[in-house]
Amino acid sequence: MPAAGYELRRLRVLSLPRRSPLRALRAAALDARAVGAATRMIRRLVPAAVLGAGGYVAGPVGLAALSRRVPLVLMEADSHLGLTNRLLAPAAQRVCLAFPLPDRDSNRYLVTGRPVPPPASDRAAARARFGIAEQETCVLVFGGSLGARSINHAAVEAFAHSPFRVLHAAGERDLPDLRSPGPHYDLRGYLAHFGQALLASDLVVSRAGGSVFEIAAHGRPTVLIPYPHATADHQTTNARYFERAGAAVVIPDAELTAPRLRDEVQRLLSDPARLAAMGRAASELARPDAAQAVAREVLAAAAMRRQ
Repeated sequence: MPAAGYELRRLRVLSLPRRSPLRALRAAALDARAVGAATRMIRRLVPAAVLGAGGYVAGPVGLAALSRRVPLVLMEADSHLGLTNRLLAPAAQRVCLAFPLPDRDSNRYLVTGRPVPPPASDRAAARARFGIAEQETCVLVFGGSLGARSINHAAVEAFAHSPFRVLHAAGERDLPDLRSPGPHYDLRGYLAHFGQALLASDLVVSRAGGSVFEIAAHGRPTVLIPYPHATADHQTTNARYFERAGAAVVIPDAELTAPRLRDEVQRLLSDPARLAAMGRAASELARPDAAQAVAREVLAAAAMRRQ
């Protein structure tokens, strides 16, 4: 394990999960009982630093940390600074950003990328896990933990008669409404070995949430279909960032149809040179040391408190 990660485990650092929706964020921020409970937790744990990753849960605990003079480090996973992070940022020791953000270029802000699991590295083993032969082309389709209904239905229709393999994680919510169109189409609710699925694929079709950095870590070209109702439409901003770098093709959700998806995927798969260039561009956007970079900031904040 990297030294920074090892040291971080030795410290009593409280990490706050990133959650939604906005209504719950506002309710929690206004609830004095939540701040009181968080303050008691901070007093009991005596953390050296607090790491907040946005969302309504992080608000009360971040406020409690500041009230107890515990250094606060924030982490933003998307191309839009969420409400909790916007409120806490002026008092935070550091704000770690996944994307460069306009008007967030002071010393308080640091672009670290989004921490993701280490990428899988044995493509032969990854393909063997999913029963994909070496010479076969594979398209991976997914839409987040719950799935994405528009992508699920468009993909099943678009690739019903495709000459390539499809590995499709549809999410448990929509799975009962879907049916695999043939033996070439591996339709599942969930992929337990997601990194290996990325490595086994040649092209990815997905939403444009935080998973874009895990896709980039595996150097995979992508067709991104942003979720249109994300806060401040940040998934579209995420997707366009990758598109401008040459790592992705973007289809707005409102324009998604089975023929459009089929044409885009076929166009990419028929151009190996472009596909390879997109993969290289994705790798250049990846930040494999993001977790270590965030850990260093937390350690630095904790060290300042000890001084």
